[in-house]
Amino acid sequence: MQLDFREIITVSMVLFAVIDIVGTIPIIVDLRNRHGHIESEKASAVAGVIMIVFLFIGEEFLKLIGIDVHSFAVAGSFVLFFLALEMILGIRIYKDEEASGASIVPLAFPLIAGAGTMTTLLSLRSQFESINIVIAIVLNIILVYGVLRSSAKIEKMLGKNGLGVIRKAFGVVLLAIAVKLFAANVKGLFM
Repeated sequence: MQLDFREIITVSMVLFAVIDIVGTIPIIVDLRNRHGHIESEKASAVAGVIMIVFLFIGEEFLKLIGIDVHSFAVAGSFVLFFLALEMILGIRIYKDEEASGASIVPLAFPLIAGAGTMTTLLSLRSQFESINIVIAIVLNIILVYGVLRSSAKIEKMLGKNGLGVIRKAFGVVLLAIAVKLFAANVKGLFM
């Protein structure tokens, strides 16, 4: 295990793009309007724990059901690809069911620590040191907490157009990451 500042930055940016906390501000605002107060601390902590636990036991779970990390990473690259298309094109490919709670479900899971995040974590684990990924998760959870606490202010400050530009820019970054993950792991399927 070796700390690498560049890996931490790269993984942090990937997770930031996948979690897309800035792009979900309209959803967060809607949840606050429908369900009242959202416990930012609780939602952030639960999402962080889910991500860290899955980072370490996700691979063992895959082995248990007979799937190797390269296969999961290639599948993850497809998930990231479609998430990026959603962000860039402004369409919804994956639709969540409506939930009655707000702080844990659907905020912590699946909005913050959802299928895309889980897939990304295992895909990243095949290329980066675990300690760097954990640090990146913690940095993202701190950012998520800050955004949750100040989502109404951020929405007013950026406006709908500003949020749209940020979402599309991170969509392009996520698309490039999906292509890179696919290229790096598809070779491992045939070895």
